Amino acid sequence: MIYLSHFSFPEAERETDFIFRLKRTCYDTIYPFQVLSKKGLRMLDFEPVTILYGGNGSGKTTALNVIAEKLGLRRDTPYNRSNFFEDYTRICDFELQEDIPRVSRIITSDDVFDFVLNLRILNEGIDRKREDLFTEYLENKYAHFQMKSLEDYEKLKKVTEARRRTQSRYVRGSLMDNVREHSNGESAFLYFSEKIQEQGLYLLDEPENSLSPLRQQELLRFLEDSARFFGCQFIISTHSPFLLSMRGARIYDLDEEPADVKRWTQLSGVRVYFDFFKRHEGEFE
Repeated sequence: MIYLSHFSFPEAERETDFIFRLKRTCYDTIYPFQVLSKKGLRMLDFEPVTILYGGNGSGKTTALNVIAEKLGLRRDTPYNRSNFFEDYTRICDFELQEDIPRVSRIITSDDVFDFVLNLRILNEGIDRKREDLFTEYLENKYAHFQMKSLEDYEKLKKVTEARRRTQSRYVRGSLMDNVREHSNGESAFLYFSEKIQEQGLYLLDEPENSLSPLRQQELLRFLEDSARFFGCQFIISTHSPFLLSMRGARIYDLDEEPADVKRWTQLSGVRVYFDFFKRHEGEFE
């Protein structure tokens, strides 16, 4: 599915005109001006899956934030933006093939990190509760208790429960959900599976962060299926060779000047992996 078909960034000449018209010249930064224009990035044409590849400073995150800002996409965490962000997005343009669904959003590594961090905080609370329940279990299991009135009914239930269950089953039964069963990678993957719904446009900024190689391959299959069967469109910035291998993806190499479309096997970062494992090929036999 294609919702966003084209997005155009201002040409270098138009950026220069804007900068010359500024009344002040002592700004610390005019970001995002003169970032993408240095790469000769004038327009992006989108497929159901489009990938922005490049090293640090190549502008791929800037491009995603500009697109998300221009389209008014939802996001969970704030991002660094200068005083000129609105000026820049105002002179950008785009073309839709279909109306952008309301579920559409941008997902950044900060979003995932905050989600995992919140689960950790919740885990700490659950750990404290678990320790209290361990103590409660032992007290109830070996308590010399006799019910003397209806006020003792709740205590009787706990004593009976402790005596007929093991410690671990008692604690598990007293907790709603044990979120510690999710590792950081599992929690990160859970975030994507919850936020990405059917029929939506999703901008993903380095989604491989916090994911093991195995989890990255699971995310690859999840994104492929979402694009192929569930009407989703993805624009992704990534270094991951697994995600770069996504079937049918259009890949823009922002390390090139001007930015150019390439196959994933032509990208310098992927070639580094290939050459490394090729040199050590005999060690895997």
